[in-house]
Amino acid sequence: MASAATGRAYSHSGYAGSLAEFGVPRALPRCGGWVLERPIAGSTARDLMGPYPLFACADWTGLAADLEELGDAMVSLVVVVDPLADVEAWQLERAFPDRIDAFKRHLIRDLDEPAHLPAHHRRHVRRASRAVEVELCADPLEHLDDWVRLYEELVARRGLSGVRAFSRQAFQRQLALPGLIALRAIRHGRTVGMMLWFEDPPNAHYHLGAFSREGYEVSASYALFVVALEHLRGRRVRWVHLGEAPGTGSEDGLMRFKRGWASGSGSRTRAVE
Repeated sequence: MASAATGRAYSHSGYAGSLAEFGVPRALPRCGGWVLERPIAGSTARDLMGPYPLFACADWTGLAADLEELGDAMVSLVVVVDPLADVEAWQLERAFPDRIDAFKRHLIRDLDEPAHLPAHHRRHVRRASRAVEVELCADPLEHLDDWVRLYEELVARRGLSGVRAFSRQAFQRQLALPGLIALRAIRHGRTVGMMLWFEDPPNAHYHLGAFSREGYEVSASYALFVVALEHLRGRRVRWVHLGEAPGTGSEDGLMRFKRGWASGSGSRTRAVE
């Protein structure tokens, strides 16, 4: 099982490698993070970006020194900091002296706290539990074809493009990473939904989810979330990052779904050098 060995999720070299079609992976050796180096159109200059969706590293105290060594070789670096990162504001300010913005808020679940699901979620959990069987994938790569099929439906439905669309090659790398957890919902022998998570106790990240039309109709995502959170709790995860929450205005169905599982929210940071 891929989840038998924990990794560092978005700071893992293999995750940066999965995004190599969008930039050349470049190691930051002191902090243990990775960035992507890209050419700037119409120029001989180059810039850097953090891996999508989040930048993370093993030792935030080494980040400033890594970036200082870049000197003037790169025009800029933009990253979105992992909201569960064990990093102090002064460390980010030292590493990114030019600009730091509070960039959206992310939903967090504390697995040490009792779950208080809204009635809407409890109803859909009951419905989904009668309709689908949930399997924790022993070898996520065995289900690459199912996952790519489901995610291609999501890309078409939401009009995703660029790095958010992820290629088959990217997913082939990601499904093999340590700490990757894949679950699938099965109905009448067919995979109607899947979710991917990254664990790095005491933290975990909800990475992606995708469903067929039938999966949506039977609320398969609710059954998958119940099993996923129970599995993470059993693996001594406490803090679960569920994704971003809209700042103002109405929420779409995905955000209402995530908010129902959350126990709080926190800001993430966009840093620019």
